Amino acid sequence: MNTAELAARLQKAVAGRTAIEPLSGEFPDLDLDAGYAVQRVLRESAGPLVGWKLGVTSRAKQAQVGVSAPVYGFLPGSGALDVGEPLDTAQLIQPRCEPEIVFVLGRDLAGPHVTAADVVAASSGVAVGIEVLDSRYRDYRFTMADVVADNTSAARFVVGTPVPLTGIDLRVVGVVLEHDGEVVATASGAASLGHPAAAVAWMVRRMAADGEGLRAGDVVLSGGLTAAVPVAPGDVVVASIDRIGTLELGCR
Repeated sequence: MNTAELAARLQKAVAGRTAIEPLSGEFPDLDLDAGYAVQRVLRESAGPLVGWKLGVTSRAKQAQVGVSAPVYGFLPGSGALDVGEPLDTAQLIQPRCEPEIVFVLGRDLAGPHVTAADVVAASSGVAVGIEVLDSRYRDYRFTMADVVADNTSAARFVVGTPVPLTGIDLRVVGVVLEHDGEVVATASGAASLGHPAAAVAWMVRRMAADGEGLRAGDVVLSGGLTAAVPVAPGDVVVASIDRIGTLELGCR
């Protein structure tokens, strides 16, 4: 199993906008460590990073994709959409959108003992986010190792205006996801590992094993709070989170 070869397969799928079969089908020994090794190869050629993202942190998401523990990936600057900029679905294979609570780091944060309280203290604010997922695997079928290798299905993301965390209990904020004017899902902040900051803390502790951590200015998508909704040209997705804001993403 050649890590660079597996990364190249995923890059070819992105470039050709064509889904492939899960890597684990041909390489049954692909495990989480190997998945993160493939992801690191992808990261090396992704250009400047602007942050990180968590995946599979909510029970709804775990049920949707058939996995049962969190994973994380990176956010290249090339994946960022400006507020108001439409999503070009023609650039993607099978896009889906989900609402996120986004942390903006005010200072560096690293180490094997980081807690949710540490994440809150290190954050300059939080914002509403919409992540656009685009699994490179046919029909979103994959093992945990597969999705890690595929950078946790990362494709595009948009982040609203950050607000101070003062006085906001992120566990109980209400989350509403609308698709073409209809409410398709609701949740609370606690859907992400009981507290979105706990999800980020888990990631920082996991990153510490590789000698990595978060840096001031990083944005962190703390995990989809509902199941993701498929989108197509002409669709409009709106994410609203109590006390944090509302964000709209149109598709073309």
